[in-house]
Amino acid sequence: MNAGLREGSFFSKHGKGNPVKVPSMLQGESLKRLLQGAAIGVALTVIVGFNWFYYGLGWTLGGTAEKMALQRVDVALVAAYTPVCVEKFVGPADDAKWEEFAKVASWRRDDYVKQAGLATIPGAAAPNSSVADACAGVLTKLLDARGPKK
Repeated sequence: MNAGLREGSFFSKHGKGNPVKVPSMLQGESLKRLLQGAAIGVALTVIVGFNWFYYGLGWTLGGTAEKMALQRVDVALVAAYTPVCVEKFVGPADDAKWEEFAKVASWRRDDYVKQAGLATIPGAAAPNSSVADACAGVLTKLLDARGPKK
């Protein structure tokens, strides 16, 4: 035996001719259980991460994040531009304008707002449907508050 290697040391057991043995955890039935555990762990991580079953970490895919961002922009746009839309109508509105608005069926008033150009945001080619709907709702409430003309 080599003078530099003590008997019972790592190198004397695992030197040339004595290959390192694969741990029992990675052999046979144990390997199968290890791989099953890893697969279950990955599956649970994905399920919890992406909020499947309404409990999780809140991970989202790019498409879902983009949809959420567009919804938030639309909500902010409606909140910011509805008062402008209402002011465009109310500012120059006389009794004839209010009577014209009152004659429109309540479920078509958003179309009236779109056609009048009240819901078209500066720089946009077409009126915003969400703004038109919110604006028509506010104008309807104002119309109801005005009461019938005598």
